[in-house]
Amino acid sequence: MTQGDVVSDDPARADLPVPRRSERLRRPSRSVAAALVGVLVAGGLAVTQATSAAAETIDVGSGSYTTQPPGPTPNGCAAINADPRAFVTDDAPTTPLPTNDWWSSLAYKRLDCRWSVPLHAHPAAYQPDAAGLGISYTTTPTISGSGAGVSEYHFPYREDLHAGVSGLDAPYVAVDDWTDWTVSPLWDDGSRSLRATIGHGLPFAWFEASGGDATLTADDGADVWLDDGPRLGLSVNGHDYVAFAPPGVDWTQSGDTFTAPLDGDGFFSVAVLPDVADDARAALADTYADSAYSPVTGTTVDYTYDESTSQVSTTYALETTPWPGTGESAGTVAALYPHQAKHLAGGDPAGEPLDATYTSARGDLTVLAGIDAFTTHDTFQGVLPEIPAVATGAEGSADRDQLEAYLDDVAADPLDQRGNDTYWTGKALGRATRIVEISDQLGRTDQRDAALAQVRSLLTDWFTASPGKAERVFAYDEDWGTLIGYPASYGSDQELNDHHFHYGYYVAAAATLARFDPQWAQDYGPMVDLLISDANGYDRDEPMFPYLRDFDIYAGHDWASGHGAFAAGNNQESSSEGMNFAGALVQWGQVTGNTAARDAGIYIYTTQAAAIREYWFDASGTTFPDEFDHETVGMVWGDGGSYSTWFTANPSMIQGINYLPITGSHLYLGYDPERVRELYAHLEEVQGGHPTAWQDILWSFLALGDADAALENVRGGYPTPEEGESRAHTFHWVANLAALGTVDTTVSADHPLAATFDEDGSLTYVAANVSTEPLTVTFSDGTTLDVAPGRTATTGAHTWSGGGAPGNPGDPDPDPDPDPDPDPDPDPDPEPVTSTLHLSDDGALTADAGEAGTVELASAGTGTYVDTPHDPATFEVSDVTASHDGGATTFSIPVDAGTQVGLAVQARVSYDLTGDGT
Repeated sequence: MTQGDVVSDDPARADLPVPRRSERLRRPSRSVAAALVGVLVAGGLAVTQATSAAAETIDVGSGSYTTQPPGPTPNGCAAINADPRAFVTDDAPTTPLPTNDWWSSLAYKRLDCRWSVPLHAHPAAYQPDAAGLGISYTTTPTISGSGAGVSEYHFPYREDLHAGVSGLDAPYVAVDDWTDWTVSPLWDDGSRSLRATIGHGLPFAWFEASGGDATLTADDGADVWLDDGPRLGLSVNGHDYVAFAPPGVDWTQSGDTFTAPLDGDGFFSVAVLPDVADDARAALADTYADSAYSPVTGTTVDYTYDESTSQVSTTYALETTPWPGTGESAGTVAALYPHQAKHLAGGDPAGEPLDATYTSARGDLTVLAGIDAFTTHDTFQGVLPEIPAVATGAEGSADRDQLEAYLDDVAADPLDQRGNDTYWTGKALGRATRIVEISDQLGRTDQRDAALAQVRSLLTDWFTASPGKAERVFAYDEDWGTLIGYPASYGSDQELNDHHFHYGYYVAAAATLARFDPQWAQDYGPMVDLLISDANGYDRDEPMFPYLRDFDIYAGHDWASGHGAFAAGNNQESSSEGMNFAGALVQWGQVTGNTAARDAGIYIYTTQAAAIREYWFDASGTTFPDEFDHETVGMVWGDGGSYSTWFTANPSMIQGINYLPITGSHLYLGYDPERVRELYAHLEEVQGGHPTAWQDILWSFLALGDADAALENVRGGYPTPEEGESRAHTFHWVANLAALGTVDTTVSADHPLAATFDEDGSLTYVAANVSTEPLTVTFSDGTTLDVAPGRTATTGAHTWSGGGAPGNPGDPDPDPDPDPDPDPDPDPDPEPVTSTLHLSDDGALTADAGEAGTVELASAGTGTYVDTPHDPATFEVSDVTASHDGGATTFSIPVDAGTQVGLAVQARVSYDLTGDGT
């Protein structure tokens, strides 16, 4: 790939070897247009307009993307713009470069063109410089602001120790390796080198050095509490560390610096100890010694979803490799985040946690020693295409009339698109698909199909590239291993921000469309899969994109920033839009028959729901520092959290940004109804009353804890719907939750599109069937629910069924016939007629039509009757043997009202399968 001549003023660029790129694009067909490369250098950043010498349109199914970005591409320091892997060594993995991680600023240098920002690994934080690696363990938070408004807490980097090689003066730090939650920085000044391995949850930093002796320098003095040959125990700034030189090598002290001779080449390690009393340190040093000489050389997550029990099992494996001459590996030490520790599998071979914990920005970390893996178990509680219309679906009811009026208001413009970029297109798609789902439940098929047509047209436009097309197009950047939609927004192009936020809306809309238009899913599904692969690809063998780009496997949640170049580390604001992606992945996988996609979505969804509960909502009350006066945060940072957003100080939006969009994939927001009520009360306390913006979002959230109060608020009115919402959907959501109650997490199901609700002890079981076959869902308490194809149904406190999607037949044909028969049989054999029964005037149902007759129906008088037919004429047939073929019961019964007005004629078809009247 030719990029033209680029002159860099970055001294790091000239010395670093540039590895060759492997060919990763699959190109079944192409159209080529000439392109030029231009680089604009300003303020140390280069904005690259194009990255290849020729544009290609790559066909993917019936869709396509381009290799010529029509707008800006990721940018950073000058060396990065010339080659995104400028700070990646030849020995590093050749897979696409990970971004949106806790360590991304090491490789994706955007502001600091030599080193990185602090790397908040937990329990330790790290800061590279020319001489090596600084180490921090901050246990005292810094608080700014107050509970009356914007406020933040941070455990900022404050250096305790600095590890290095004597005389090292490297021009930059590069990345030599990475695994699922570790990274290996490398320093090399031509005479001396240092390689470290650090990671999430690892108290140890392991170092391999050449050309000099190992050095440890303490900040402002150190208290030596252990001096035992290769073992050195130090207390710095009130934090305890233990360092290990090679066996047989002693540490020597000169002022604040400790040195261990390595004879040119060698190794050493440093571990921060948990918070213990002074008299417990020596015993911990003994325990940690077993892992000191076996660096972690690989970390891998593996997950399974057991559909029969709805259990998600996640195993975190840590591979260790002992250094030469140090004996066998005895495993390693790992610190677990609260979302992991609270779901640690009983009887896990990892054994019992140590009686000691670490302080962190996520609360106390649990410690396991001598392990090579640990496993967590959690329950997936299910998602739904939409809340069922158990209240608003009743014909003739006031709520039904109100909802229909709201639907009339949005019929002409279901998208209400506010912008043409990927984010605002996504918001429009989200709004329209909610209207599709509600219209489908109410049988408003004309409105449903009209909204679907707009969704289909918009998605198809975005999923179709052509030479010269500059808008509503996706472009693949091979150098960065990313798919960018143009127009981009919020740094999704130049900083690789928010891809999961933006693309989740597309995937969710595609999942809805696929239920009603399976052929579209077959034709354009490969483009949907590309968006998934870019944002959070779940296939480790995928050559075009990194594995789980936005999802931090160990931290349990997404990160929004592509480069993470902030002193506080990476960040994520809208955790709920991250969950929108996860829920969309579940539903897309289910409707297309792609169980790998579905299970990946379930893993991300279940894991992240647990993380959000702890780190955004502090539901356990153990995450936020005591001095932090808020009950929730709008943003999570690598070193803390903040009651704020990037765009406003309004408390309604600070809290609301972690609730939107409101969909059937967001039932996790209601797993703890009491916490819902507490967080809403906190909003009103800070706001000084009702929310002043996004009332619909906030009341929809409140409905998951107190739907009656939320419904009263909604009925009272509000000024303007949130930009991705409609009054129709908000009313549907709140009114039906007022009937259903709150999410019941004590019951799960053997189907991913299911949920249970509890209204004062009365349970309603809900399931959706997106297939073409009948479905029986079994809930964990033994309740079963039969769901017809394409429908959502309920049983228990509410019995209801609605919807008419035909369902998707499953996996699309990977090799469709490119030349279908152009001359189909103009007179195909007719389909066999299904059983049709005719009414007889003697009250029978007969297979054969008899003579014409008349049956007189009783008048309802002045009464109004709902659900149960009033004084009906009944027709029966007995001793029927038949097989259900998946179709629905239909009827055609002409009624002549004579000279009277005949309104609301009722008909009911019942099946007595036992023959005993029950």
